[in-house]
Amino acid sequence: MERRAAQLRWERHTQRPLLALAVAFALAYAVPIVDGSAGRTVTSLCTVVEWTVWGAFAVDYLMRLALTPRRRDFVRTHWPDLCAVVLPVLQPLRLLRLVSTLLLVGRRARMAPQIRLTTYVVGSVIGLLMFGSLAVLSVERDSPNGNIRTLGDAVWWSFTTMTTVGYGDHAPTTGLGRMIAVGLMLSGIALLGVVTANIAAWFISRFEKDDVEERRQTEAIAALAEEVRLLRAEVARLAAERQEQPR
Repeated sequence: MERRAAQLRWERHTQRPLLALAVAFALAYAVPIVDGSAGRTVTSLCTVVEWTVWGAFAVDYLMRLALTPRRRDFVRTHWPDLCAVVLPVLQPLRLLRLVSTLLLVGRRARMAPQIRLTTYVVGSVIGLLMFGSLAVLSVERDSPNGNIRTLGDAVWWSFTTMTTVGYGDHAPTTGLGRMIAVGLMLSGIALLGVVTANIAAWFISRFEKDDVEERRQTEAIAALAEEVRLLRAEVARLAAERQEQPR
């Protein structure tokens, strides 16, 4: 119990700092892509920030693993966290650091009880749209046959891809760009399903509340009718007794 309480305290105290580091990662990831003329110093600094953020999330995972009372169960139930920590070590690509950081931020955000599902979905949509645009721009901008050359083109392509509209005016031509497209498509479908399920659950809960209120009113009316019936019977009995009394 003490180790579980320590784990919960660690997660509660580190949530906001890790989210702030995730914002720093987003800026470090975006600057070299948006500013194609960024010098070596700026690019190196951004790379250091990215690895530092990833390292902070890796330390967070190890601390939670050390504090949990059942480590095997923790590893089994938190395998996406482990994959996100190990993935950039196996092949240190910027895109893998992006994927791992998004996974870790999402896992930590879902553990926060104060974050509502709607807020999480909106944040996921914005995050995927932004990082998908930056990722596809970074791999498609220098492609000889690519037609995604500017940030505006990348954002438009990401939006149409996530919504599964796919106008076809912009499309990735590289293998990595197409992998990003597949990820955005699947993410868009998943988020659309979450939104649809959330709306359906809201309507169902409203209908259930209306049904409960209707049943409560029906039961109250039935109870009131029964009381009226009993009162009428009592009045009739009293009237009969009064008539039977000698004058």
